[in-house]
Amino acid sequence: MSEYQYYAFQAVDRPLSKGDRAALRAISTRAEITATTFENHYEWGDLKGDPKAFMDRWFDVHLYLANWGTRRLMLRLPKRLIDRATLARFVGAYDGATLHASGDTLILDITHDPEEPDDEWLDDGSGRLGELAPLRADLLAGDLRMLYLVWLMAAEAGALTDDTPEPLPGLRPLTGALAAFAQFFGIDADLVAAAAERKPAASDAAPKAARAAVEALPEAEKTALLLRVLDGDGLVGTELRRLARVPADEDGPRRTLGTLRARAAAIRAARAKAEAERREAERQRQAKEAEKARRARVAAVMEWGERAWQEVEDEAERRNASGYDRAAQLLGDLKSIAEDAGTSDAFRKRIAGIRERHARKPRFIERLDALR
Repeated sequence: MSEYQYYAFQAVDRPLSKGDRAALRAISTRAEITATTFENHYEWGDLKGDPKAFMDRWFDVHLYLANWGTRRLMLRLPKRLIDRATLARFVGAYDGATLHASGDTLILDITHDPEEPDDEWLDDGSGRLGELAPLRADLLAGDLRMLYLVWLMAAEAGALTDDTPEPLPGLRPLTGALAAFAQFFGIDADLVAAAAERKPAASDAAPKAARAAVEALPEAEKTALLLRVLDGDGLVGTELRRLARVPADEDGPRRTLGTLRARAAAIRAARAKAEAERREAERQRQAKEAEKARRARVAAVMEWGERAWQEVEDEAERRNASGYDRAAQLLGDLKSIAEDAGTSDAFRKRIAGIRERHARKPRFIERLDALR
């Protein structure tokens, strides 16, 4: 299998200038480059540039994946909208997460390198960035649940003990972007489900509360925000969401990692039980359908009378697998008829004659043996 690497970058706060796009085109002649994105895949080569340098200079979100299992997500975050200490508190235990300063921004870099590559690689990466990009705006608006998922990655890596309390009082509701993050990095779905059974006491404000927060802004600040919108600043909406957001209750009750793991095991067991019950119900349904079909077939064979025995001879003379299978099926139906009619001795005598006449057809004889 050849190598496959996929790189995608997105500019969120400001579009790329013509000069930016020209500089990127000089790096790659094959990449798909737009006013906001850079996307390319490689089957033998690699990106001629450092993704961190791309983030420092041009982009706000980066996604990378390779068919040997490596996954990477980088987010560029304005320092004025994010607290580095808060980030470090959530992600510090995970060796695959780093923070580095880049001017007036922080770049959160999350990487996962599985010990065993995925042998069932089917994903070419297309569309993944669009699924994960909303997490940046959520994080800047004060929603820290993505960082909870990074904490779960640390737990799965063995960096946390069972008595470690969860970093937030829950993960619910599990948005599409959060679910995509968990799936992208291969976090245990049952552990995520256990975490998502509770929610932190923070949420986006209701429309009335958001309106009240905006109305409370000084006129000069409102004017400044509008001018930034006219200037194409993509952070204005995020800042307003942050302003109107209800703060999280950091003192809410927390479960321990051990509790989450126990709950995940219970969820896993319940799912396995439900799946076993579903399979058994399906098996019974198929068995009923098969019995119904068999009864209809036997009824038809009864109407054929002696012609059914001649059909057995004709099918056996075809000397192929389908003919042998058809003959064996007819004999099975004739056996059922004989058992119901109390004529099994006569049936066995006729089978003996068939066995003698077709003794030089070993594959057919194997099928006759199975009827005993």
